[in-house]
Amino acid sequence: MPLFLTSRFFQALAALAAGFVVAFFLPWLLSPLKIVLGLFVALVLLDALMLYAPAKGQQVPVFGRRVLGEKLANGSDNDVRIYLENRYRFPIHTETIDEIPHQFQRRDVLFETDIKPGETQVIYYQLRPVKRGEYEFGALNIYAASPLGLVRRRFRYEQGKVVPVYPSFLQMRQYELLAIHNRLTEVGVKRIRRVGHSLEFEQIRPYVAGDDPRSINWKATARRAGTGADDALVINHFQDERAQQVYCLIDKGRVMRMPFDGLSLLDYAINATLVVSNIALLKHDKAGLLTFSNQPGTMLAADRRPGHLLKLLEILYRQKTRYLETDFELLYATVRAKIKQRSLLMLFTNFETLHGMQRQLPYLRRLAKDHLLLVVFFENTELRAFLDAPAATTEDVYNQTIAEKFAQEKRQIVLELQRYGIYSLLTAPKDLTVNTINKYLEFKARGLI
Repeated sequence: MPLFLTSRFFQALAALAAGFVVAFFLPWLLSPLKIVLGLFVALVLLDALMLYAPAKGQQVPVFGRRVLGEKLANGSDNDVRIYLENRYRFPIHTETIDEIPHQFQRRDVLFETDIKPGETQVIYYQLRPVKRGEYEFGALNIYAASPLGLVRRRFRYEQGKVVPVYPSFLQMRQYELLAIHNRLTEVGVKRIRRVGHSLEFEQIRPYVAGDDPRSINWKATARRAGTGADDALVINHFQDERAQQVYCLIDKGRVMRMPFDGLSLLDYAINATLVVSNIALLKHDKAGLLTFSNQPGTMLAADRRPGHLLKLLEILYRQKTRYLETDFELLYATVRAKIKQRSLLMLFTNFETLHGMQRQLPYLRRLAKDHLLLVVFFENTELRAFLDAPAATTEDVYNQTIAEKFAQEKRQIVLELQRYGIYSLLTAPKDLTVNTINKYLEFKARGLI
């Protein structure tokens, strides 16, 4: 029976019990206490009858509904709304417990609210998943109490709903909207001055004030001047080179298992891949994907046809790994066999030591020989926080010295890659997306792709 006793009931019952104890020593209190006990039982029965009384139009007295998206975005705050409607003829006090998936490990999803007759209230809260996969929501439990507040009736809704958690499409949409309105600088994307012209000629058009005089086409201007045209002065108009191939290579080995802020480096790379691929498509380039670990992963050829981004999203959602040792020789063989055209390769991996990078350097140099290679690896932000903390003891000084050695090795990796003409990006996990976009736009502005 979905009927529960409230704390007010037990407080009243405790007061009556204490009264009967006192009546043992003061017998004249016994008769009044029996009357009070009878009234208390009558109030409890009345309260229960009120909660089970039919609502207006023979409807369920309290209606609840959980509203969230068909899928959740990994690593982002996802909005959840709970609608509560009171169909009783009297105001109620509700306690709502939403049985969220166990992956969140939260026990605080409890909300209290007062609802007037015929009123609907909305409860808002957010969930931030940190792993891809299917998340199962349990029941939405609503405990309603009348103004008497002695008993509560439970209502259960939305039982057994399964919601998939995809790579962060919310982050992708945010960057997409900002890119469309040329507002990417608001999230840290830099304005990069274009060096010279891009290599792709678009058209000849009339000169207007503010155009670069170096773009004037003097031969075409002379011909138009001979015809007596008013707008004889014309310029060559260039556009960004289009249809360049941009591949994201995602390492699914053990080096990508390390978590930061609850999210693994692999999921940071997957989220960044989705955003960068979308930006590349908006820039009229082709986006592709290659995943790898100790064996070949998923390959999606670079393309920009409608539906390509959705296909990429589905592939990223299904990525699974056992976090084994990565085979870079296999990566090189796969790229050489399947990517024939010179492309921008964004390699998401992680190197903790200079020796670990040097073991893979021969394969990175071969990749950089045929393609424009950008090696993206991660700064250990927890190590940085440890270094920035003041050292209180000799042991702290010793530990910080060792930590500084590891941080210095990261910087040496950048210099070592640069020595061999390989572009690199050392970034904090939380800044991965914006820094990767900056690098892509920098390469576009410099005409490297």
